[in-house]
Amino acid sequence: MSLPETLPSPKIGNFAPAKTVFPAPAFPGVLALLRRHGILAGGIAFAAVLVGAYFAYNWNSNTSGTPVTVAVTRGDIENLVTAIGSLQPLNTVDVGAQVSGQLKKLYVKIGDTTKQGDLVADIDSTVAAAKVDADGAQLQNFQALLSDKQSSQLLTSAQADRQTRLKNENATSQDLYDSAQAAMRSAQAQVKALQAQITQAQSTLKADRATLGYANIYAPMTGTVTAIPAKEGQTLNANQQAPTLLTISDLATMTVYTQVSEADVPKLHLGMDAYFTTLGNSNRRYPGTLRQILPTPTVVNNVVLYTALFDVKNPDGMLLPQMTAQVFFVLASAHNVVVVPVGALKYADAGARAGARQPGKPNSAAKAPPRPATVTVVQPSGATETRNVMVGVTNRVDAEIVSGLVPGEKVIAGTQSATSVKTARPAATAAVPAAGAGNFGRGGP
Repeated sequence: MSLPETLPSPKIGNFAPAKTVFPAPAFPGVLALLRRHGILAGGIAFAAVLVGAYFAYNWNSNTSGTPVTVAVTRGDIENLVTAIGSLQPLNTVDVGAQVSGQLKKLYVKIGDTTKQGDLVADIDSTVAAAKVDADGAQLQNFQALLSDKQSSQLLTSAQADRQTRLKNENATSQDLYDSAQAAMRSAQAQVKALQAQITQAQSTLKADRATLGYANIYAPMTGTVTAIPAKEGQTLNANQQAPTLLTISDLATMTVYTQVSEADVPKLHLGMDAYFTTLGNSNRRYPGTLRQILPTPTVVNNVVLYTALFDVKNPDGMLLPQMTAQVFFVLASAHNVVVVPVGALKYADAGARAGARQPGKPNSAAKAPPRPATVTVVQPSGATETRNVMVGVTNRVDAEIVSGLVPGEKVIAGTQSATSVKTARPAATAAVPAAGAGNFGRGGP
């Protein structure tokens, strides 16, 4: 914008006052734009006030929720420790080979049921059979030599007796007498030596016959074949380590290997009830009793886990090795009792709410003594009443009411905000805009 100019004015006497004239703006639309922006700023401020009022209204309506009433019912309740486990057969045997040679024949396949003593595999026994034959021939040779030495022993014994009689009659020399006695003792020693060699040969033959028998593999127990790592025609070397031919498992009883967090281990004790469900059938429970807690933990991603074991029967064979099990250890339970949501209870102290054990007394599956609490009961007339109750078994959802309530009564279990009430019925709120849109689309009724 240029500086104002001074223009000449009419003279009054000798004095001519100056007139200051401001030039027109360089942009003629500036004033109009400023006037337009002022209106827009006022509109934005008005919209901000409306939005703030809307949120303030919703905040006040949400904080003042409506009570939620639930009916007192009768049912079952359990306080549980949950964990993940896997199934393994209680008894499993790896059937190996005690002799070296070629695996000639496998008589079973995976999934077959075998009985104890059934022939399951054959290994080439040519070398073992040859050793048995050689041992038998050696034994026969020793037995023949023994017969010869025994005959010599009889002869030397007779000669020694004759020399003894002659010696008594002074009819022989001392040298002949001594020679006869020495020959008799030598023959007796040779007989004993051959008898010992025969015993050794018999032991060798017995061992080689056993080795020959090891070429035939028999099932050591009744069960199901669960693995066959060896193949027919494979050469087995049993000189350094016994090779595994197959695995037989008794699937009649399964063991659940459960990984329990170190925080939950103090809650468990031997003999407590437990059960599990499988991924394929979550409605069927398999019950058992905690048998053992292994003292050596497993650390997974800096989480310390201990292995808890319990056994279950598998009469129908539905449970298989390596199945995943959702395990539940029962800390306490109650059946056919009065039940309310835990949100309806108010405790005097946090210890009673948590159902904590008393100091110095370990947790157990025994039912804890009832604990006092209060509930708000809704009368048929709509009036509310604060009532004292005794609480038994609790979990994260429900609580057992030992006394103070009866099935059918209604209690307040919390509050429900206005927003949640609206979202609970989306169809009703959506119906009005839909009708309006239809009217606008038709241009009115």
